[in-house]
Amino acid sequence: MRHLLDTQHLSRADALEILDVAEDMADTQRREIKKLPTLRGKTVVNLFFEDSTRTRISFEAAAKRLSADVINFSAKGSSVSKGESLQDTAQTLQAMGADAVVIRHGASGAPRTLATSGWISAGVVNAGDGTHEHPTQALLDAFTIRKRLFGDDSRGRDLSGIRVTIVGDVLHSRVARSNVWLLHTLGARVTLVAPPTLVPQDVSGWPVEVDYDLDHAIAAGPEALMMLRIQLERMSAAYFPTEREYSRRYGLDARRLDALPTDSIVLHPGPMNRGLEISAEAADSPRSTVLEQVTNGVSVRMAVLYLLLAGERPDTEKEDLR
Repeated sequence: MRHLLDTQHLSRADALEILDVAEDMADTQRREIKKLPTLRGKTVVNLFFEDSTRTRISFEAAAKRLSADVINFSAKGSSVSKGESLQDTAQTLQAMGADAVVIRHGASGAPRTLATSGWISAGVVNAGDGTHEHPTQALLDAFTIRKRLFGDDSRGRDLSGIRVTIVGDVLHSRVARSNVWLLHTLGARVTLVAPPTLVPQDVSGWPVEVDYDLDHAIAAGPEALMMLRIQLERMSAAYFPTEREYSRRYGLDARRLDALPTDSIVLHPGPMNRGLEISAEAADSPRSTVLEQVTNGVSVRMAVLYLLLAGERPDTEKEDLR
């Protein structure tokens, strides 16, 4: 794997390899000593042009647990605030000897530009670009769904026949886009639920069904229900009458939680707007996987950095990881 820029072009075999390696990484994180020497001597740069807590810390933890050196770069307080271009920043990182760059950027396509421009020879991981994609979030979501539904038998399995319903601000959500493509690749059946104003215009080209009634979608009995954050900071217009009205029609409250099949799970990429898209009862219920997603995110990002910088491991090392 040279770069990880999106899930739309990720093959089923590559996706399953990442998920299976993440299973190996998760096993190592249950040991007393969690660090592996695999990436000793490698340098990973977290290049974040947008605010982030979970993703940045998760990538930092993943790199450090693989014994890589980590450089955290924030646009705030850097030369970027003085007008430095992405090209100049990239070439500075190249001169510092970066082996991998994890980039979050407000402009859709920035990670691909960095990967294909020739400015830098390091591998590039997209940690979220504009409203385009967030591939590692989709991978950790798929990992969480697979682990919850199949338990210890999850290795090597895809999500064929699993019904996943994604609810909320699809229009502004890079998480939704990455999940749609990855879940489809893994064989899942995906339904989007949102007000018409929060459904993208090009959704007719996506491998999904669209429903505008959350209660109807829940009645269909999805195995996984993913609630999206309402991204008020990206909204320049009124996409729904009031927050109270949105919560009434599209929020996951105690009543809707009870209407789900008993073995269904609830996901949320975080951070959560409690009382808006999800109630406290739903967020804290045993069906909620929110904290599991955070834990699994470290294992998945360890797997991505591992495959990016170390390539395929020999069988002997694979046994050591387990």
